[in-house]
Amino acid sequence: MAFALPMSLPKGWFFLATPLIYFTGVGIGRLLKRKAGVRLGGLYKLFCIALAIYVPLKIAGISIAWEGLQFLDVFPFVLAILATAFLLALTDHYIWDAYFEGKRHTSIPKLLRQTLALVTIILVALLVLKYYYGEAVDSVVFSSTVVVGIIGFAMQDLLGNIISGIALQIGRPFKQGDWLKVDDQYAEVLEVNWRSTRLRTNDHISLDIPNAQIVKNTIVNLNQPVPQYAMRLRVGVDYNQPPNKVKQVLLSAMQGVPSVLPSPAPKAFLVDFGDSAIIYEVKFWMENQALYNDTCDAVRTNIWYALKRAQIVIPFPIRTLQIEPRKGAASSPQSNRQRTLVRRQPVFRDLSDSQIERMVAEARSFQFGAQEHIIKQDDRGDSMFVLMRGSVAVLVRRNGHQTKVATLKAGDCFGEMSLLTGAARSATVIAEGDCEVMEIQKAAFAAIVEESPELLQNLSDLLAQRQMETEGLLETVTQSQEVTERRAQYAAGFLSKLYRFFDL
Repeated sequence: MAFALPMSLPKGWFFLATPLIYFTGVGIGRLLKRKAGVRLGGLYKLFCIALAIYVPLKIAGISIAWEGLQFLDVFPFVLAILATAFLLALTDHYIWDAYFEGKRHTSIPKLLRQTLALVTIILVALLVLKYYYGEAVDSVVFSSTVVVGIIGFAMQDLLGNIISGIALQIGRPFKQGDWLKVDDQYAEVLEVNWRSTRLRTNDHISLDIPNAQIVKNTIVNLNQPVPQYAMRLRVGVDYNQPPNKVKQVLLSAMQGVPSVLPSPAPKAFLVDFGDSAIIYEVKFWMENQALYNDTCDAVRTNIWYALKRAQIVIPFPIRTLQIEPRKGAASSPQSNRQRTLVRRQPVFRDLSDSQIERMVAEARSFQFGAQEHIIKQDDRGDSMFVLMRGSVAVLVRRNGHQTKVATLKAGDCFGEMSLLTGAARSATVIAEGDCEVMEIQKAAFAAIVEESPELLQNLSDLLAQRQMETEGLLETVTQSQEVTERRAQYAAGFLSKLYRFFDL
């Protein structure tokens, strides 16, 4: 190693200037850090050291050589790179942080900052090599196609991830803090860097997925376009339970869960008829996926208690063996209630207990949900209905407008005119909620009429009375003789219809 020291400068020049330049640079760095908050790391200290060595040696004309290599020739390249790093730190603070994020309230992604910094350093290095050292950079880099091919093949995954990362930052399909659905699991975005996207699941398991793989798949972002999103859970319920009742119980179960949003309101759907149960799905809204496990636990727990209180069974996988009761077997509470309600109907007041029992045995029971039509006005029919449970609305259409004329409760009947005369339905009857009706058909009543044709006389009188009430004649006609004659006239007409309808 050889030193060449000119004699024109004082001997202590180098030893005084070097610490002066170094400590001055370090002082400026500390001032920027404390006053302005500029983040300067170890590269800035290296820059100060290199500058403190190079400047005195260059001014003093001191050359340091080792085996023909001049160390001062290397320093400009090193100083250019370190100075660029210093300027990039200033850019990161004053432009990205202070201007864009502070004033414009625009967040500049970390990956984009890193990419621009890397490109800037590479360009500075190439420019220094070409214009300061006179190197033919283009020929050095691109002269060998074989080398370029090898480097390109080796870096294709890396470059693909970098380009994909830039595309993610430009398109912004997600940002830090968003929850994504990735391979059937949910994870929170922690960082998008130059190579990969880091995520964390609800179980605090870290996922590091290459950016190129992310952009190839469909990105399911739970937080966009709004932070609220819907989740769904399913539960199987016994077939014997009315769907509307089950839905009400399921909805009430979700109201007490804190992390379930009240708006949009939760919903319940009947989605399938399974082998052993009817499958229902509850849909509820959340805005914090970190609480997903706790929320699902609370919803399922509340559903279990709510169904238990409502005496609704969540069945095991079962196979049902149905045994039909023998005729003449002991009466059930349901059949006893049916006979009691039928006995109350004026149409059947003259029937014997055995006739009532026979008719009830051949009747059919149906369940209807809210807003379902039981009968429709002007439809043909030959049966009547007894309301066993619930309530129904009676609607009549006149002059193109449908008007509600009555509300029937358990124990009331409707459709008796169609049963006795075959007349078209005179009104529309709609279930107001879950209800159960018993339908008595013409065939069952005709057998009883055939045994006791004298019943028709009483039925004709009853129908005549109903007709006069409907027309308001009992209120408008004041002469009793007139009322008697009109009733007799109507009764005779109904009796003739009854004989024809029952083929007697």
